[in-house]
Amino acid sequence: MDVDIISEEENPMLHRTDIRFETTHEEATPSRLSVRDSLAAKLDKDSEEVVVHELDTKFGMRKTVGYAKVYDSAADALDVEQDHMLERNKIGGDEADAEEA
Repeated sequence: MDVDIISEEENPMLHRTDIRFETTHEEATPSRLSVRDSLAAKLDKDSEEVVVHELDTKFGMRKTVGYAKVYDSAADALDVEQDHMLERNKIGGDEADAEEA
């Protein structure tokens, strides 16, 4: 999967960068987690620091446009992001399960 960054906007108050990106894929629309991992690899970040908010694929096209937030650290993502977005991106779930056990 090929990921191209369309725009980046710094947000120093929330310790993150807002990114609009476009990905080209061969098969069906890629999963949120595979896009997150590809974007993290491209930006040389840990995948826990990347939160993919939206993916939009036009019918019949092999291009997906999306929006993601890239945090300075995973702790910043846990502090700022809403619980449902953390759940969708599988961030922080393992530690919470371990604490409950």
